[in-house]
Amino acid sequence: MSQTTFLLISGLYVGLLFIIAHLTGRNKKASDFFLAGRKAPWYVVAFGMVGASLSGVTFISVPGMVGSADFTYLQMVMGFMAGYVFIMAVLLPLYYRLGLTSIYTYLQGRFG
Repeated sequence: MSQTTFLLISGLYVGLLFIIAHLTGRNKKASDFFLAGRKAPWYVVAFGMVGASLSGVTFISVPGMVGSADFTYLQMVMGFMAGYVFIMAVLLPLYYRLGLTSIYTYLQGRFG
């Protein structure tokens, strides 16, 4: 990589960091950051949670793992999906009703 290319990429990266800092600097509380100021519906947050936990590696490796393990790993994948549905349908609406940001805010309020 030439020095010009390195400087260009470094400059773009630093510029991007400044843009992100400017755009997100208005968020003062954790709920503003994690829940978009409580303006996002719970199902959007649920899909974001699932999307954040999955990666490109997951889409590539899990089908191979399921196929190579004679589909026994598929039970684990189905358990993950059931857990995601439970969190999406039960816990996230409860978090919204109670005004929670995470399970840790509930535990802090409950136990101190």
